[in-house]
Amino acid sequence: QVQLVESGGGLVQAGGSLTLSCAASRSINSINAMGWYRQAPGKQRELVAGITTGGRTNYADSVKGRFTISRDNAKNTVYLQMNSLKPEDTAVYYCFTGAAVSVIGKWGQGTQVTVSS
Repeated sequence: QVQLVESGGGLVQAGGSLTLSCAASRSINSINAMGWYRQAPGKQRELVAGITTGGRTNYADSVKGRFTISRDNAKNTVYLQMNSLKPEDTAVYYCFTGAAVSVIGKWGQGTQVTVSS
C-alpha cells in the first residue's frame, strides 16, 4: 500500500505563501486522484483541492484563485501552492489518494498550517 509523506507546513503571516508537498512511496501513475483535505479545530474535514491523472483539477470555493494543485508523476509527488493565505486557512492539511476526490484510499499523516493575522 502506498505511503504518503507531507511536508511544507508551518507558520506564516496573513498574505503570505506556503507550498505543501506530498511524496508517495511508489509510482502515482495509476492513482486516479490525489490532493488535499484540511481540518480546522472543531470542524469537519473538507476538500481543498484535487487532481486526477488526466490533470483535471477541482478546488473548494474558498481557495479558488489563491491555491494551485499540481502533480509530478516522475517524482511521485503532489504539490499545493498556497498564496494570499488567510487566518481561516489555518488547519491540518492531509494529503490523500483515491479513486476519486471523494473516494479516499489513503491519508497522509497531516501537516499543520497556521496563518497569523
